[in-house]
Amino acid sequence: MRLTVYTDYSLRVLMFLALKGDGLATIAEIAKAYGISKNHLMKVTHQLGLAGYVEKVRGKGGGMRLSRMAEVIVLGEVVRRTEPDMALVPCFALGDTSCAILSSCALRVTLFRARDAFLSALDGTTLADLVRPRAPLQSLLSLRPGGRAPPRIARPVRRA
Repeated sequence: MRLTVYTDYSLRVLMFLALKGDGLATIAEIAKAYGISKNHLMKVTHQLGLAGYVEKVRGKGGGMRLSRMAEVIVLGEVVRRTEPDMALVPCFALGDTSCAILSSCALRVTLFRARDAFLSALDGTTLADLVRPRAPLQSLLSLRPGGRAPPRIARPVRRA
């Protein structure tokens, strides 16, 4: 299984914002920290906003931050939203009849179980889990090292 670059960037943005705490981050800041294209991040951050993961603040001194606490952002949910097609093989698609052994195929069943196990592992991991320990990651991303993020007030979940 291979995740798209879009999903990779989505997870990286969320990690950066979790490490930033309540401070605002810009696309330019995130792009520089990871050494990736600002143009790619524009689409990613827009979609993360529509999905309710990111809150944008416009105007001078604006930027973005997490719209939910990192402890409630589950990776499985993010991956399901950012991966348009979790079909490992063509026969996963509804209505696909291209395979001659489809009705008796144990490989298909095994691949379904493997995909479900992959997503189950992600369902057991939150964004907060990804950013522990904080200090080394903050240092690598040129964020303020050490310390904990300021306490966050739980915000209601916004549905896209």
